[in-house]
Amino acid sequence: MPDRRELTDFERGEIVGLSKGGFSQRNIATILDFPKSTVGQVIKKYNEQGITTTASRSGRPKILTERDNRHLIKIAKENRNNTLEELTENFNTSMAISVSSRTVQRILHKEGYSGHAAKKKPFISEKNRKKRYGWCRMRKNWTTEWNQIIWSDESRFELFNNDSRNWVWRKTNERYKTDCLKPTVKNSIGVMVWGCFCNNILGPLVLVEGTLNSDKYIELLQEHLLPFLNDLNGEGELIPWYFFQDNYIFQDDNAPCHASIKTKSWKEDNSIEILPWPAQSPDLNPIENLWNELEIRIRKRKPMPKNKNDFFVALKEEWYKIDKSRLIRLVKSMPNRINAVIESKGNPTKY
Repeated sequence: MPDRRELTDFERGEIVGLSKGGFSQRNIATILDFPKSTVGQVIKKYNEQGITTTASRSGRPKILTERDNRHLIKIAKENRNNTLEELTENFNTSMAISVSSRTVQRILHKEGYSGHAAKKKPFISEKNRKKRYGWCRMRKNWTTEWNQIIWSDESRFELFNNDSRNWVWRKTNERYKTDCLKPTVKNSIGVMVWGCFCNNILGPLVLVEGTLNSDKYIELLQEHLLPFLNDLNGEGELIPWYFFQDNYIFQDDNAPCHASIKTKSWKEDNSIEILPWPAQSPDLNPIENLWNELEIRIRKRKPMPKNKNDFFVALKEEWYKIDKSRLIRLVKSMPNRINAVIESKGNPTKY
């Protein structure tokens, strides 16, 4: 519904003039494209008071016009990190007027803008933005092809996280009671894991000890990726996976140990087809969602693991509890992820 507006004195005069000319209220409403009720009110006011002008109203007139409001929004969008005070100062300087921060805030809220914590997303350089955009455009028509991708990645999990608040029920004088405290440690215990999955089949979760260099990564793939490839074909380890017809494609990112000459040579020697991967693109890898789910699952465990070994055992237990329907939904989300990157011209997306 369009916003209601006040009729001008000229428009009121038109209504009265047509009424004096013998036109009915219905005809006048049709001719001038005004509501019939509005036409009736104008004619009634003229007949009773003999005027067509708008009565003066109490209240302070608006300081800013619609054009001023649009200029304010433009300034806000030029630097979205400005505080309300900084935004107000910039606006007043550019317009040579003086409005309060409260007025600026009210107008922003009216236009649908409000303050929010900025979402954390990896920085994407202009070069990689173009590569992401091109990569997605090349695969925008993929459908069942995503079912053949083996998604993989490493992730680090911390046993203790001292950054979040823990709420407890206590009395004022129970502040330092043992069961009301949140234990802290100088150094949190963390583990690095590698995992993979393909379509509706969950792969292994592997503990990564120390620094993951090319040699250790090749060893990891040899001991865990190749057996998983055989499992995808429903066969044992006696027959190499590349003798089967299913053409699975392995995905990993551009980490140095993944993209080294030595690692690439090993992949070629083992006939592992690689999915080219655009840098700074965790939003295109659905296994990132599994890491988030694993984090949530491990935080719900009671009691929490107390050492590194127990921690990894707990991670494996929760990893293998992930339902295959979850995996299927993630793979089916790939066309939406691709379209989101295309729509954003290669910039970060909600995924």
